[in-house]
Parts: sequence; structure tokens; C-alpha cells
Amino acid sequence: MVIAGCTILSVSNEATAQTKNHNKMDKKVLFVVTSHDKKGSTGEKTGYYLSEVSHPWEVLYSAGYIIEFVSPKGGKAPVDGFNMDDPINKKFWDNEVYRNKIENTMKPSDVNPKDYVAIHYAGGHGTMWDFLDNKEIASIASQIYENKGVVSAVCHGPAGLVNIELSNGKYLVDGKKVNAFTNEEEVAVGLEDVVPFLLENELIERGAIFEKSGLWQKHVTVDQRLVTGQNPQSAEGVGRATLAELKKLELVEQ
Repeated sequence: MVIAGCTILSVSNEATAQTKNHNKMDKKVLFVVTSHDKKGSTGEKTGYYLSEVSHPWEVLYSAGYIIEFVSPKGGKAPVDGFNMDDPINKKFWDNEVYRNKIENTMKPSDVNPKDYVAIHYAGGHGTMWDFLDNKEIASIASQIYENKGVVSAVCHGPAGLVNIELSNGKYLVDGKKVNAFTNEEEVAVGLEDVVPFLLENELIERGAIFEKSGLWQKHVTVDQRLVTGQNPQSAEGVGRATLAELKKLELVEQ
């Protein structure tokens, strides 16, 4: 009887461990990328900035998370910052599964917010034209956040944060520490009169406590499950901070 009991206990423990591992591998993060491919009337091409996808992807993918992609229009997302000398960019681009995903992004209507433990807004100048007023994606992000998930964004990605409203009627960024591509950086790239608004100003208008460092300096801010990064140089840090927040939530669940 003792042997049988031990055997049952062993099988039960193994099943529990397998369930935990399975649940870990099934945890998904939704990446939002732009559908917009032109910088205003300049004729210059833009899109999502590759390293702002690949670097957070590499951190989360290596930790066992499944990444899915959504864009305002769905389908193939335009890419900017296409630098294959960056080994993380190359690793992402050469991954057939993820290359296929980002070239066949979901539409917002395809997304069930309950499937995701986090949402990440990748930057790139294209976001300045199609993230701000996208109510569908803002609603998805609000639901993920209010389901105790993590919201992250980097560079121009926080354009998607500006109009996220919570069920209490407050804006997500209101009263929280946030950073993003700064006014000074927009001036430095000569696009302050091309973009439809200055991101730093809009976030402050929504009540964000805006933090920033000097031009092109790494800067990642974390406040109440909201993770934001200033520029492409901050993308890996945003990925690591997002992972740290997710690990905290896993500890609470145990």
C-alpha cells in the first residue's frame, strides 16, 4: 500500500510539473506593429523599427513566451531600420515562423485579449500616424492590463498608450512614470514638423510623469506594470523589464 501510494504521489507530482511547464510555454505576448509606411508628405519610407521588435522578442522568446503580432490593418507590416549587421535582427528575420507571423499580422478583430499576459507596442515613425486613434487596439491593451497583464512600449510605440482608457475612466498613463522618444530626439532627426504631434507632449497632456535622458541614451521606466523605453537603444532593456514584471506575476500566481 505504501509503494502504491508513493507511486500515485509521484505520478501526481509529475503531472503537476508538466501542467506548470505547459502553462508556461502557452503564455503569449502580443506585439503591436504599425501598418503605416510613409513619413508624412516627405516621400520617405517608414514602418516598425526592426530592433524594437527583435530585441524584446529575443528576450521573451528565449524565456519561453510565444509572441503574436497585430497591426491596425493586419497583413504584412512595413519594416524600417533593416540592419542585418545586428545579430538579433538577423536571428529574428531568419526565424521562418516569426518572419511569417510579422508578414501576416492579425487584425485587431482577430485578437482575444484573454489569451495574452502582456502587450508590447514596437516603435518606428509609422506609429505616429496609426497608433494614437486606434480604439480597437487600445481596448485590447486596456483589457490585458486590467487582467493583471503587462503593457510595454518603446520609442514611438508609446503613441499607442496615449488614448488607452481604463474602466475607471482614467487614462492608463495618468499619474504613472513614462518615457518615450523625446522632443529633443525628434528635433535631432529633423522630423519635429513632419510628425502629426510630439509624443512627449501628448503623454504629458494625458497626465504622464515623463522621464527622459540625453539623446540616444538607454532609458527604461517601470511603473505599475507599465514598461516604457526612450529609443531603439532601450529596446532590449524594455524586453528585460517586461520579463521581470511577468516573473513577478508568476510568483503571485503560485
